[in-house]
Amino acid sequence: MESGSGNCRGFLTPARGRAFDEGFGFRKNEGMSPAELKESIHAVTPAHLKERLSGLGHPAYRADQVLEWVYSKRVDGFAAMTNLPAALRASLEEHFVFHALETVRVLGAEDITRKYLFRLSDGAMVESVLIPASPALYGEASDRRTLCVSTQVGCAYGCKFCASGLDGWSRNLTPGEIVGQILQAEKQSGERVSNLVFMGMGEPLANFKNLSLALEILNAPWGVGIGARRITISTSGLAPQIRELAEQSMQVRLAVSLHGARNEVRQQIMPVNRKYPLEDLLDACEYYAERKKQRITFEYILIREVNDTLEDAKALVEVARRVDAKVNCIPYNKVEGLDWVRPEESRQDAFMAVLKRAGVTATIRREKGHDIAAACGQLRRQTMAPAVAE
Repeated sequence: MESGSGNCRGFLTPARGRAFDEGFGFRKNEGMSPAELKESIHAVTPAHLKERLSGLGHPAYRADQVLEWVYSKRVDGFAAMTNLPAALRASLEEHFVFHALETVRVLGAEDITRKYLFRLSDGAMVESVLIPASPALYGEASDRRTLCVSTQVGCAYGCKFCASGLDGWSRNLTPGEIVGQILQAEKQSGERVSNLVFMGMGEPLANFKNLSLALEILNAPWGVGIGARRITISTSGLAPQIRELAEQSMQVRLAVSLHGARNEVRQQIMPVNRKYPLEDLLDACEYYAERKKQRITFEYILIREVNDTLEDAKALVEVARRVDAKVNCIPYNKVEGLDWVRPEESRQDAFMAVLKRAGVTATIRREKGHDIAAACGQLRRQTMAPAVAE
């Protein structure tokens, strides 16, 4: 489930992709229908909604009631908001839309990981993965459920190991579409999400404006109400945006998809390294860690005979020590159409031993969801393949 890229060929044309306003949850008027021009109710803050309602001739205090129905009571439409006047409900229906995502497919893993393929209002598709923690002591179910969330339809950064990276970028997700993934996953599973990781399709920091608004809604008590320290933003290494994120007040966590601790190795599998080489990236990471007083996590996918040698492990030790980062190693999850290979467990163990001997805080995640192709982009490509072939 790493940030990757993809392109919804057969579903989304470039013209329709450009029709989305990147700062809000509605579309610009480029031949769109009246329904498509409505603003997403899942992309508004109380202040913005109060201003809109006042402009429509309704009391501003009604905004709090509307958002209570949306996030506390989780209704699916304005008609269900029974304590609101009929005239207000009619205005809401005229000017706003519920950003419901259509569930196209759900796959369940043996470890009860669930992978969702969602269709957006324009036909584009994105994936989210719900990952339960291991059972607690004495067999009770864990109360931690993490959702891996997408931020783009595709991604322009083309990481060479990523299923989503095989087809390119189409557009950014709107704030309402980002928030909608959490709401729809909770509706489908019947369980509340406790943790979020923005490690799904797309590069989150390349959609910074929409991500920021979505984070506000997801974190706020009037919204979804997930604590900031339970939210992790993953990036392939956009150094300027890492610095920008460091200036934000919300104490979200940062994970960097490193995957190579030497420029010659990282550049082979991470094209972004050509623009932001390791030195620039590590400078930005140091800045983030100092500003936030947090430890960064380096995500490191182990690919056989690419970045899993003992020399690579020693280089990773030096990089992790420089920024006092934690390291999360992930054996490669096989992707159809790519030639990379997962290292044998003996190679994985030898790599980890170098990190442990050096005192680096490191774990290896022999990932959940391997039996359902949980790496982001795989389910979407499988589903799209017949339409593309036609």
